[in-house]
Formats: sequence, structure tokens, C-alpha cells
Amino acid sequence: MMIKTAEPKLKHIEVPVLARVEGEGALEVEVRDSRIAHLRLRIFEPPRLFEQFLVGHHYNEIPDLVARICGICPVAYQMSGATAVEHLFGCDPGPWVRRMRRLFYCGEWIQSHALHIHLLAAPDLLGFDSAPAMASRYGDELRRGLRLQRLGNRIIELFGARSVHPVGARIGGFWKAPRPEQASSLAEEVACAIPEAQALVRWTASLPLPQRPQSFTCVALRHPDEYPMIAERIVSDAGLDIPVDAFETHFSETQVPHSTALHGLHDGRPYLVGPLARLNLNLDRLHPKVSTALEDSGIRFPSHDMHHSILARAAEILQALLDAAMILSDYEARDPAHVEVHPRAGTGRGASEAPRGLLWHRYDLDDRGLVGYARIVPPTSQNQPRIEEDLRITLTQLGLDKDEETLRRAGEIAIRNYDPCISCATHFLRLRLRR
Repeated sequence: MMIKTAEPKLKHIEVPVLARVEGEGALEVEVRDSRIAHLRLRIFEPPRLFEQFLVGHHYNEIPDLVARICGICPVAYQMSGATAVEHLFGCDPGPWVRRMRRLFYCGEWIQSHALHIHLLAAPDLLGFDSAPAMASRYGDELRRGLRLQRLGNRIIELFGARSVHPVGARIGGFWKAPRPEQASSLAEEVACAIPEAQALVRWTASLPLPQRPQSFTCVALRHPDEYPMIAERIVSDAGLDIPVDAFETHFSETQVPHSTALHGLHDGRPYLVGPLARLNLNLDRLHPKVSTALEDSGIRFPSHDMHHSILARAAEILQALLDAAMILSDYEARDPAHVEVHPRAGTGRGASEAPRGLLWHRYDLDDRGLVGYARIVPPTSQNQPRIEEDLRITLTQLGLDKDEETLRRAGEIAIRNYDPCISCATHFLRLRLRR
């Protein structure tokens, strides 16, 4: 006699989704008996091997080489790389270089956050498939976003000579200081943009943001007196407070079969990096005008709701513009625009806050100044386990019995909250849903 046993309910569906991320990936969800059995955010683009490309190159080449890793945040790669080498050499670039690097970095935050808010995230929240579809009803807001993005690029160009893969940075500072009249002209543009950024904070706070708080650990840099862009310590809201050099002791990367991107873990657990984590951990470092704008928004920070990350990005645009205005107001050119360095063999580590979060570099140099080993830990690989954790919670709370389009859209929005930089290209993400 044969007894037939009931098989668990299983369904497998594949649909194209998520056109508004940088790079190509796929989300696979397997549902068994109304529960998520497997969930994988697959990143299947070929490895780019930049760390190995750096091996054998002279330390002076690091800033230009790593700038090619990302077209959206090249400054972050340059600053993390430069500070890592300078730490090894015992080089203090001095207050002028530090201020100008902050100005350089402000440009990147402004342009990257403006792009994400207006072209990637806002269509989700307002029910449009794309930014062009928004234009008929939100044309003024989109034009404001493009103006801010363009201004961010102009700030990068001031020191970088161009906004994409800039070439102006070097170990010890910059190759050349801009002329005072260039800085003066840009200062006027920045001052005019501050009211627009204040309006942007109000607008993002007024968007129909879902309320879905979750529990997660925030990790970011911490500066003694500035909102962090480049800093020496890493902190978390779970009590972590370590020097940048100790990153490898507390954070690890693991390879998973379904992704060519490594998964970052803090003491074996997922964690969050990026604008929301930075804001949560550095509220007391904000400019008073940013603090006031957030208080007036009606949304309270610290927040553990990823949908508030759009407001965190708007607040950081305002912070960056206020910082840029202050630096440009008393700008003086310097020649040379760098300090001399004295190379030595050893290991250097450095970190900065890319728009998407903590970016950590390590370089082992020999006595000729050549790279023998390089390790780069980008924000997206650190956030990938947190994204998968978020997706499990979000889709389960929404209801796994919902139709595929509803689940697909919820998954898209959850992923785009993190602004993952899978690569510099934009493709489709495919959802494979098995029930």
C-alpha cells in the first residue's frame, strides 16, 4: 500500500523589477507554507578585481586608480585611499588640506544624494514608475534636484578638474589649488542653494513615508567636532567605539554562493551604514540650521525606519551646503596645495563616509612604495546582509499571500532605500518568487 504525503506548497515565479539601482542583480524568494524559506539578493555581475589591479602600483597612483571604481562617489574612494597611505607614512596634511578635502567631499554628497532623492526614491513614494513620469506634476521639484546635483558636480570640479573620476587629488593634498575668483563665484552659487536645500528637507518630510521601524545596528564614523566625512574612529549604537585601524578585528566579509559581492558582518551580525546610520549617531554634530530643519519636520531621530533615509539624505545635502559655504567664505589659495610625504614600508588603513556609508581601505606597501596587498570594503557589501534581513521582515509583514506585483514593488522600494551601488551601470533586477 502506498501512502501519499502532502507536499509543502511551493511556487516559483520570475519577473523583471528594480530598474532604478546602479548595477545588475536579482532577488530570489522561496515561500513554503506561507513562510519565507529562502531569500537571496543575488549580485551576479563579474568581479571587477580592483584590489588586484592596485597590486604593483606606486602609492601615488592610488587616488587616480580608485577614483575609477565608482562614477558617483569617486571622491570617497580617493579620500579613503589617501588617508590610508598618509596614516602609514605618519603624514599630517594640515588644516588647509583637511578643509579643502571636506569641501571636495561636500560636492559628492550633494550630487549623489540629490540624484537618489529625485530620480530614484521619490518616484517610489509618489507612485510613479520613473522620474520623467513625475515631471508633469512635480516638475519644479525635479528641476530643483537637478540644480543641486549640478552644483555638487561643480564643487567636485573645483579641486578635481572634472566631476567624474576627478584627477585633482593626490597623497598629501591636491595637485593644484583653485584660483580665488573660482572659489568666489562658486560661493555665490552655494549661498543661493541653501534655501533650496531647506525646502528640500521640508518636501521629503511631507512625502507619504511608510512607517515600518525595524531593529538593527547603526555603524558610522565619528569626528571630535564635525559631522563625519573623514574621521579616525568608528562607532555604533551598540556601544562600539574603535579606531579605524581596528576595523578588521570587529568586522568581517564572507563569500556567499548567490553573490559576487561579499557580505559584511559586525561580530557575526548584519548592520547598517549610510546616511540614516550617520545621522542617528551624529545628531550632535549637525549644523544648528540642519537640527532646526529636522525638528520642524516632525520626524524624530534617531530613527530605525529605513524609509526615513530619504529625509536623512536631504538633511545631509543641507549640512554639506552649509559646510561648503563656510569653507568658501574665507578661501585662500595655497601653493603647493599639498604637503610632502616620506614613504616607508608597512600597512596603512583609512576610512571616509561615502554617500552610501562607511568606506574602508587597507594598503600594504613595500620599501619602494609599491602596493603588495589592497583591501577595499565598500558600503554596499556591508549593507547587503541588512538588505536581505529588511526584505524578509518587509515582505512577511506585507503578507506573502499578496500578488507578485505587490511583493515585487515592496521589494524594490526596500532595496532602493539603501541606494545600493552594484556597479556604475543600470540594469534590471529580476525577482524569482517560489511558493
